[in-house]
Amino acid sequence: MNAATQWRGSDLARQIVVLSTVSFMLIAAVIGAGAFGNSAVQDQQGGALNTDGSYLAPAGPAFSIWSVIYLGLIAYAIWQALPGQRTNARQRALGWLIALTMSLNGLWLVAARFGTLLLTVVVIVLLLAALCWTFRVAVATREPRDGVVDSVLIDGVTGLHLGWVTLATVANAAAWLTTIVPAEWENAADAIGIAVLIVVALIGLSIAWRTAWRVTPALALAWGLSWLAVERFSGEPQSAPIGVTAIIVAAIVLVPPAIVSVLRLVRRSVD
Repeated sequence: MNAATQWRGSDLARQIVVLSTVSFMLIAAVIGAGAFGNSAVQDQQGGALNTDGSYLAPAGPAFSIWSVIYLGLIAYAIWQALPGQRTNARQRALGWLIALTMSLNGLWLVAARFGTLLLTVVVIVLLLAALCWTFRVAVATREPRDGVVDSVLIDGVTGLHLGWVTLATVANAAAWLTTIVPAEWENAADAIGIAVLIVVALIGLSIAWRTAWRVTPALALAWGLSWLAVERFSGEPQSAPIGVTAIIVAAIVLVPPAIVSVLRLVRRSVD
């Protein structure tokens, strides 16, 4: 038995921690959904987190992506707990990091329910940083992937989580700023919103570049931007300039990694 597969006490601890953190995250999500009589997340913090809380909030259907992310994280937690994954080098490199992202995910829901709006911004920024770190390690590690399941449950789910939280961080920060800036700033809302979305485009392209043009973060980010556009065209507060910019930015962040992904598939089929 070589060093790469030799059992360590920390391996079992890692598996237990991952299962514990996914449980904490799901309990927080159920409470955040209002299952026990408390208000749902969008109704907390004085409604600041609702779809009409700022000019950069996406429409309600955008949040359905959480179902995909949560299902993926549940599947990952179960899969990584299998005996065959205990000494896997990829699990050793990423299990603790994924547990950290799930912990921060749950903590954001706790902050939204019991804390302040500023605290939710702090937590989601930490979550975004943890996801950037985790996804970077996932795509940069030299350890071989354990087939399709590994690629989907580690690279795929973490990428979707990262892409969505990137936009969610912008929306969360915008909701907080909306509650503290002078009311007259709304006169410049279109210009500010467009400027922020240009920054989002740069962040999205930077994530793609730093992660070898993986497409999953771009998919989630483009999904959120598209629903942001829908909300600005048909919801409140309305802003056609921000809506159009959101659609353009969605294309900017999605097209390059999508092209690279297609070229990779073509190359593999030829080889």
